[in-house]
Amino acid sequence: MTMPTSPFLASTPDRDAALLALVEAVRATGYAFTTVTPATHERVNRRPGSAEARDLRDILGWSRPFRPDVIPRELFDLMREAGAAVPDGALWRPTLRLSSLDGELFLHSAYPPLAADSVFFGPDTLRFVRAVTAHLGARAAPLRHVADIGCGSGAAGIVVAKRAPEAEIALVDINEAALHAASLNARAAGVTSATARRSDLLGQVEGAFDLVVSNPPFMVDAAGRAYRDGGGVHGSGLSLAVVEAATHRLAPGGSLVLFTGTAIVGGRDMFRAAACELCADAGLDWAYDEVDPDVYGEELDGPAYAEADRIALAVLTATRPI
Repeated sequence: MTMPTSPFLASTPDRDAALLALVEAVRATGYAFTTVTPATHERVNRRPGSAEARDLRDILGWSRPFRPDVIPRELFDLMREAGAAVPDGALWRPTLRLSSLDGELFLHSAYPPLAADSVFFGPDTLRFVRAVTAHLGARAAPLRHVADIGCGSGAAGIVVAKRAPEAEIALVDINEAALHAASLNARAAGVTSATARRSDLLGQVEGAFDLVVSNPPFMVDAAGRAYRDGGGVHGSGLSLAVVEAATHRLAPGGSLVLFTGTAIVGGRDMFRAAACELCADAGLDWAYDEVDPDVYGEELDGPAYAEADRIALAVLTATRPI
């Protein structure tokens, strides 16, 4: 099998225009797809009869190789022009996926996301966005400056921009493929106030923020993939770095909404202890919610999590008092 190359790193104005036209053409078909975990994706794709795509969802959702005649010619031509499909023997293989969220379609990397610079979008993206929108619903003060750290596809920042069109949104990442995908997704959603900017955390963006949102990598990944490997103990390094960065850059009344995973070892959540100490030392009010107690159980078989009881998902919300 030929691995697809990223269309987000081989962009030209013509290819970008074709990608945006593809999103609109796919939207017009009524297409919708909820992206699943890689483990579920692998299970579904190995079912009998699933080796080759039979429709658009099989191609742009399930990343299955296809024959051009299973979709309208217009869509195939746009995919080829945009670099969204490449030849693979007698078939063609998609290089990206389109997933549904908040009434939009988001471009992200094809399955399997093995490249170090893959653009992540999955069930955690939906959970993260749900946490952000819940925070927005409870917030009375207007937003002026917002940062989405490690923006990936840009989903959270774009969702914020749709609800706070007057705010300036910085979509920041160190992954050039992610920055380009986020920029395209903002354009596809009709969002003009969100700008993709290369920045290591908040190091290359200026000012204080009314809202910082982040769903950073939080696993230990032997392959070192940027979208997945959090570094530090049990993958918590980048999440703690986000907390520390936010403690210095939140405006009065500003909040951090961090969605992350955390290894529970001997019944203790070490990330919670360290993150909440950072918040307390900075004088921030904080709340911590373990939103799912047991995920990614397959990771417990590996040496990185040999001492962990479980891996949980959590949302940390920290606010600077006015």
